[in-house]
Amino acid sequence: MQYYVSTDVERTGNGTKEQPFATIQEAAQVAKAGDEVIVAPGIYREAVNPRFAGKEDARIVYRSMEKGKAVITGAEPVTAWEKVEGNVWKCVVPNALFGSYNPFTTLVSGDWFIASFIAHTGEVYLNDKAMYEVTSLEQVKQPVASKSSWEPDFSVYTWFAEQDEEADATLIYANFHEFDPRKENVEINVRRNCFYPEEEGIGYITLSGFSVTKAATQWAPPTAYQEGMIGPHWSKGWIIEDCEVSHSKCSGISLGKYLQPQNDNKWLKWKYKDGTQTERDCICQAQREGWSKERTGSHVIRRCNIHDCGQTGIVGHLGGVFSVIEDNHIHHINNRQNLAGAEIGGIKMHAAIDVTIRRNHFHHCTRGLWLDWQAQGTRVSCNLFHDNTLPFPHLLSEEGMTGIGEDIFIEVSHGPTLIDHNLLLSKRSLKLPTQGVAVVHNLIGGALTCVGRGVDNGAKTLISPRYTPYHLPHRTEIAGFMTILHGDMRFYNNVFIQPQMEPFFKQVEERSTSEWDDFNTVGGTKPYDGYRTEEEWKQEFEGYCGMGSEPSDRYYISLPVWTGGNYYFNGAKPCDKEKDFIEDKEHTIVLELKEEDGKTVLHTNLGQFISSGNQKMITTEVLGIAFEPEQRFENPDGTDIIFDEDYFGTKKTDVLPGPFANIADKLVL
Repeated sequence: MQYYVSTDVERTGNGTKEQPFATIQEAAQVAKAGDEVIVAPGIYREAVNPRFAGKEDARIVYRSMEKGKAVITGAEPVTAWEKVEGNVWKCVVPNALFGSYNPFTTLVSGDWFIASFIAHTGEVYLNDKAMYEVTSLEQVKQPVASKSSWEPDFSVYTWFAEQDEEADATLIYANFHEFDPRKENVEINVRRNCFYPEEEGIGYITLSGFSVTKAATQWAPPTAYQEGMIGPHWSKGWIIEDCEVSHSKCSGISLGKYLQPQNDNKWLKWKYKDGTQTERDCICQAQREGWSKERTGSHVIRRCNIHDCGQTGIVGHLGGVFSVIEDNHIHHINNRQNLAGAEIGGIKMHAAIDVTIRRNHFHHCTRGLWLDWQAQGTRVSCNLFHDNTLPFPHLLSEEGMTGIGEDIFIEVSHGPTLIDHNLLLSKRSLKLPTQGVAVVHNLIGGALTCVGRGVDNGAKTLISPRYTPYHLPHRTEIAGFMTILHGDMRFYNNVFIQPQMEPFFKQVEERSTSEWDDFNTVGGTKPYDGYRTEEEWKQEFEGYCGMGSEPSDRYYISLPVWTGGNYYFNGAKPCDKEKDFIEDKEHTIVLELKEEDGKTVLHTNLGQFISSGNQKMITTEVLGIAFEPEQRFENPDGTDIIFDEDYFGTKKTDVLPGPFANIADKLVL
């Protein structure tokens, strides 16, 4: 059955084409498996709570009649502004507008959120642009440009909120500078979500073609109930496609964890158990309570434009397993840096088991992609990453440097994690305090960082290793827990190009004693100097007969590193035991990204100086197994991978290093 929704009605109807509903929620109250909800262009100021689930062979589809023209927003306009003085204005918002959830009294908080940041889930928007919250009226009257924001000029457009208890109202003060708020589009966050079921298990829903924006979402760490403006809320089989997702206070789309009432932000609430241990508890509890491939995950997010969210574009823990994230444009995430903590990125996923992330464009994010814990069977393929490392000069000061960022951060996972045929063009390409990763056929224009460190909990004097889980292959069931030994890495047929490092990056080399980052600035696999080859590692076990042998460190040494067929340009360096590489010290490679006719174009002379020779076709068989889970680098269905298609999906007639089968001087990406 088809139901129709339109804002262009005097009164709501019965959901037919001739008499459409006035709200999407009315359709969501009745739409069942196999039904379609068609939504006309308009602004829908509501939090849609789907009541019924679809079925695998009979989805419930919510479709915008015209792509991007049906807008679901968590915001309401405010027009009753009174001038206070100068450019400062005040409005009085009755608290009845907010119902049981007032974003202007609700602080952003949760595990791994930096508590020194004072922020509310509320937001004030001037012409669809989020202004900057400050903590006093004086800071509204005398605003100071932020040294952390990626757009400091706009950071002086400030606001502050307080409560009038007697009037039961929220008072909002804002500095609009040259704008008169009575004549502009000024909105405030009111609703917590935009399209999100209150109940768990509302699966097999498609959301297609909507613009979803401006919700007062809460911080979403892995140890908490993770919410977003959009999300399946611990169910299976959602498709989110062709949507524009923007201006969530914290996260845009959540594929995250359900509420565990006694173990929700437990580290924040009960300080006696470390956050890493409470996260392990969350995972084990989820498994006891039914987390499985049959009940959870297998979502698809495709062709969405995801931008200008405060914490993440996409967040997930446990609930995103077996999903596909493809052909999305993910950009300008956490650029205001008015939120800070360890859960920020274009995508931040824990337990991305058998998740495929392909053909996405990540740029101008505080961090592009962060795969934290259990990136087992995760494949990151044919993506374009750039400008995810402090790209603006004003951010290079000590005061402005809240996080350096990189294209991909893989943290304390045992793999197998596959990174293939990507363009990694930020100054820092891969942060690797992890193991069990294969890096194959990439163009890497930045440094590898945090090699051999970043895996402890940061105790002051005691050893504090992080034990993270690994799983049965292609399942959620836990097979074991182990610390990170480092190594177990494979680098095949990549092109490494030494990035041009600004003076700032030379300064941060002085911080190389940090446990959490080595601040390496040398391109290539050089950080893996000293790691054993497979043959050297196996020699540690020769003559060992188990119990009764002399004590040894053999079970706790770093694992091997495999290499082959890599190319090095512009001063990028191979590691000391690199095999079958070519280091070109003669030619200078140029990589220049430009926007031309709405397309991202790579101009390069790489094709003039690169050729096949030392490279072999890489396959699942060549890559072997990730050590701890003893799982192959294979497809989610267990079949072999042959790396015979390039970034564009073109079949390779020759094995050329890097992501392209053929390298022209101008490549439309």
